[in-house]
Amino acid sequence: MIVGNFRDEITTQIRLVAAEQDKRLAPLTGDLPLLDSGLDSLCFAILVSRLEDALGVDPFSASEDASFPVTLDQFVSFYENVAK
Repeated sequence: MIVGNFRDEITTQIRLVAAEQDKRLAPLTGDLPLLDSGLDSLCFAILVSRLEDALGVDPFSASEDASFPVTLDQFVSFYENVAK
């Protein structure tokens, strides 16, 4: 996957997971706090697993001192930075 497509892939996967888990999503703006997105912890677990398959990276296991991103922009950057 090309790094420029990370945002598109991440937002697509968020929408798919939300639909499959019958969750109502908040508008996916860059400053959206992930805790206010409408996804629960199971949804995030599914999302991270799918993103590892789709993007070929898992930033949560790639860095031992990684802190969980707070906003959607930080989440996207988290993946982009590990892929570099």
